[in-house]
Formats: sequence, C-alpha cells, structure tokens
Amino acid sequence: MTAARAVRHPPLELHGQRVVLRPLTEHDFDEWHAVRTRCAEWLLRWEPRPKGAPVPSEDRPSFAARCGIRERERHLGSGYGFGIFVGERFAGEVTLSSIQRGPFQSAFIGYWIDESLAGRGFVPEAVVVTLRFAFEAISLHRVEISIIPRNVPSRRVVEKLGIREEGIAERFLEIDGVWEDHMRYAITSEEWVRREAELVAEWLEN
Repeated sequence: MTAARAVRHPPLELHGQRVVLRPLTEHDFDEWHAVRTRCAEWLLRWEPRPKGAPVPSEDRPSFAARCGIRERERHLGSGYGFGIFVGERFAGEVTLSSIQRGPFQSAFIGYWIDESLAGRGFVPEAVVVTLRFAFEAISLHRVEISIIPRNVPSRRVVEKLGIREEGIAERFLEIDGVWEDHMRYAITSEEWVRREAELVAEWLEN
C-alpha cells in the first residue's frame, strides 16, 4: 500500500467480481428514480432527516444538483459517491463521506440497495471494493460504518464481512426527527493489510 496521503486523480470506476462502482450522472436519473420510488418504504425510514423536514425532492433537477455536489466533493477529496451497478442494472449506492485528513485520515461508509436485490451479497462486495479504494487509492487510516441497531439488513453486511464492532453511540444521528442510537463498526488500515487477501478472495475473485 502506498505511503502517500492522497492520490491526485483516484480512479472513478471501481470493479468487483459482479459489481461496478462509478459516480452517478444526470443520465442515470430515470433508473435511479425508478428504484427510489419503488423502494421508498424500504429506504426512507433509515435516512437522516431533521424533525419536520420534508422528504428531500427526488426530481430531475434535484438529482442533477446532487450529482454536481458529489463531483465537487471528489475534486476536494472530501467524499466519493458511487452508484452500484450489477451488469448494466443500477442497484444502489455506496458512499465514502466525511473524509478527514490531518491526524484523523478517516471516513464513513454508507450504502443502500434495491430491495429486490438485497441479501445476494452485492452490498458486501461493494463495501470491500470501497474499502480497497479507501485504504489503497486514497490512503485513509480508518473507515467507520454506523448503523441503527434494528436495521438488520444493514448489520448483516458488516457481519458478513467480519468488520469489528466498537459499541453503541447513543443518540448519534437524527433519523426522521428522532435522535437514534447507532452501532459503530470500524476497520483500520492495519486490519485491512491483515485481512485484504481473505476479503478479496471471498468477495472479489471468481
């Protein structure tokens, strides 16, 4: 793994065994919107939103603006958002956000997937691809995943990957107006070095 703190132009398309991760563009709106609409009940209950705030608009202009924000984050090195694609099919998203440099060198991973594709190992694979990017392409030291305890499908992802649990962060994040506890999971670059071969063999190789 490179000792550099950051890569000037990290790759924008990442490949796993079955998934491809790439930034979303305006051309992805129709597929993205169809999945978000069909899976609204499955997704919205877990997404951060202040008390009384409306569900964020998911029309075409809002989506285009969101893509622009992601592009600026990439240029600043403060975050990377990727669509998850299975073949040509849009399946969900994975983000590497809140990147902190200096003495922290850390970030958070978040993810969601089309309900019809859940439980088939696509998200664990996408997370391993994202971890490889985080530790090897942009040289982070620590990546955290925080999950509401009752969000069993999301917890199954980190459990499948054997990512270390660190405990409960009480009233950690506001979800639909409620300050929710979150279970915190984390992996460091030292752990990645020890576990990379195992994770890559299980999730990224035929």
